[in-house]
Amino acid sequence: MPALDDSALRQLFTEARSRFHFTDQGVPQTQLEAIWDLVKFGPTSANLLPARLIWLTTQRAKDRLVALASDGNKDKIRDAPVTAIVGMDMEFYELAPELFPIADAKSWFVGNEQSISATAFRNSSLQGGYLIMAIRALGLDAYAMSGFDNAGVDAEFFAGTSIKSNFICSLGYGDRTKDFPRLPRPDFDRFNTVL
Repeated sequence: MPALDDSALRQLFTEARSRFHFTDQGVPQTQLEAIWDLVKFGPTSANLLPARLIWLTTQRAKDRLVALASDGNKDKIRDAPVTAIVGMDMEFYELAPELFPIADAKSWFVGNEQSISATAFRNSSLQGGYLIMAIRALGLDAYAMSGFDNAGVDAEFFAGTSIKSNFICSLGYGDRTKDFPRLPRPDFDRFNTVL
């Protein structure tokens, strides 16, 4: 498979920014479905795909989340066309026979709360990374956040389920006129070791 060209690398990495100001341009559900159609192909442990997404597209839905967000994140949710809640299904392993039929992966998790928690968190976080890259790949911008009441979000949006919130991500078409200078990104030698 050939390497991506410079234009694609700029869009995905070097010129992409975490934008928390968005234009008024809407994001139709077809775009959300297209984003998921990329996210689902990102690798997860044993293809178990623990992430569960709720897409908040109406002001009323976003206001429910705003009420549970830190002050610094309220406008970033309220003003974005869409905010996704990235959740993690703590019973993801129940789908193992369907998603990983080549082994008895369900038995790896049943009764093992430590493994369930670690796998759900790690892999839903990976899927959240794929979400950001899919958003960028389709020409939109993203702003991922913690800074909210996880227990409150779980009660408000995931009550009666086995799903817990991981993080949230606003998305839309970024307003580049409000960008501040890019923050530092250290060179290889500073944060990497080759043995």
